[in-house]
Amino acid sequence: MTTGALWHEKYMWWDTRHAGVFIPASGWIEPDEHAENPRTKRRLKNLLDATGLSEQLQWIRPRAATTEELCRVHDRSYLDRMKELSDANGGDAGELTPFGPGGYEIAALAAGGAIAAAEAVRDQVVDNAYAIIRPPGHHAERDQGRGFCMLNNVAVAARHLRAGGLARVAIVDWDVHHGNGTQQAFYDDPSVLTISLHQDGYYPHDSGFAGETGEGDGVGTNINVPLPPGTGTGGYEYAFDTVVVPALERFRPEFVFVASGFDSSALDPLGRQMLHSEGYRRLTRRMLDVAASTAQGRLLCVHEGGYSAGYVPFCGLAVFEELSGIRTEADDPFLDFLSAMSGQDMAAHQKEVVDGLAALVDDVPTP
Repeated sequence: MTTGALWHEKYMWWDTRHAGVFIPASGWIEPDEHAENPRTKRRLKNLLDATGLSEQLQWIRPRAATTEELCRVHDRSYLDRMKELSDANGGDAGELTPFGPGGYEIAALAAGGAIAAAEAVRDQVVDNAYAIIRPPGHHAERDQGRGFCMLNNVAVAARHLRAGGLARVAIVDWDVHHGNGTQQAFYDDPSVLTISLHQDGYYPHDSGFAGETGEGDGVGTNINVPLPPGTGTGGYEYAFDTVVVPALERFRPEFVFVASGFDSSALDPLGRQMLHSEGYRRLTRRMLDVAASTAQGRLLCVHEGGYSAGYVPFCGLAVFEELSGIRTEADDPFLDFLSAMSGQDMAAHQKEVVDGLAALVDDVPTP
């Protein structure tokens, strides 16, 4: 297998200003490092280098998304406003999305990076790929940024593939937060299947419910899997086997994206789920298998959230290893501890939730 990887140093220069976790520093909040900072992504890239895996990947050069490409997802007036703020002293893209001067250009490079990686997989330059990009994108809506996201990277890349001739595209989002922006972009579009697994009722509080299944021609092509807080690897695997994989097999996409957030891990400060690196490895294996059977193996993971600087690198390495079929000498030093924690086995109430969502698969349109 040839696995592609995409990275640019400028991604690390996206400036989220000072904050208390994610609330801007002011009043009683002492200035500190924002939760969405470069360390998790940089340390993942460093671990790939240190293990030697970087040398066995095919690196893809990113480029900036054009205004025309971005307008397939976002309003032109929103893009113009972000460019004006970026050219001045930065600002906030809408809700909890601070950025510094030049931020628009970095966000456009991230969206363009997702496009470049998608093209490489589509054109069989590589068998699959992982794009380590920043800022994240799945919360960004048509006319506003939300949750650290200015531009919706995966949605822009998916629209690009559709404009290039692919008939059916699927997006699976395993970030701990609901992919509200991606849902909005394709809610009435029968050609794109969107599936979001997320912690129930977390962020955004007003979206991600099981009853949100699409509208108009898109009915049945949006699936939300809101999992109870504390769901571990067993619950996630059951959700994939019961809902995600059957939905993909029914839809039969020509290309599969994974919106790859590592904030569902047991050590993430902004999530309350229990995944460990081996869990992400197993989910990746399921995605590889279903992509092979439905999409000629076309699979692209695009980085989203994940805020544990110590643990994101090992979760990311597990995904890279599974994509490439190459096991490095690096062992996850946290795995024995995390896998032994109570909560890794699926609980009865988690199974009940997933079983209640299984019927959604029947409404997914077939080719």
